[in-house]
Amino acid sequence: MITRPENDSVRVYSDDGLSPLPLRQLFGNDRPIEIDLGCGKGRFLLAHAADHPEINLLGIDRMLRRIRKVDRKAVRAGLTNVRLFRMEAYYAVAYLLPAATISTVYILFPDPWPKRKHHDHRLFNPRFIDALHHILIPGGLLHIATDHRPYFEHIHATLRAEAPRFTEVEAWEPPDHARTDFELLFLEHKSIGRASFQRALD
Repeated sequence: MITRPENDSVRVYSDDGLSPLPLRQLFGNDRPIEIDLGCGKGRFLLAHAADHPEINLLGIDRMLRRIRKVDRKAVRAGLTNVRLFRMEAYYAVAYLLPAATISTVYILFPDPWPKRKHHDHRLFNPRFIDALHHILIPGGLLHIATDHRPYFEHIHATLRAEAPRFTEVEAWEPPDHARTDFELLFLEHKSIGRASFQRALD
């Protein structure tokens, strides 16, 4: 069940946590659907949605206050192609997104959990890779960026080992006006790891 706040202009959705999201119903059209997983303060999401009115963009974040702030900005900007969903990233991908519905997934600066004892909390693991493969359309794209080089090497090696389900392609990079707040913070003094992969066409 999908619920909306009383103000119908607000595009913040909650879910019973049991059923796949009816994405076409939420967007009301058949345009390609892209996901900003862990959309944070929304700098990339809002810029990308404005640049590409021909796509639908779903922002997912676990923090309600972030979602509400992004929503207010999207409403002020008149972005009709944005929907927002409050949920933990892994659970959303593994259980709430329908199979073969997403054309592109952006995972930009995920929490690296740098201490070894916390590595089990990291997003990228075999189960998450399976879930990404499940939701992406054949030929769908996965774009990753992180300033934490050891985590980048782990993600990169994990995905390269998934051939032929995923094939590495030229790394995507956002235009300057769409860089995340994290990227702007680190860009001048840290190397950014970037990688892009394409789901097999089957």
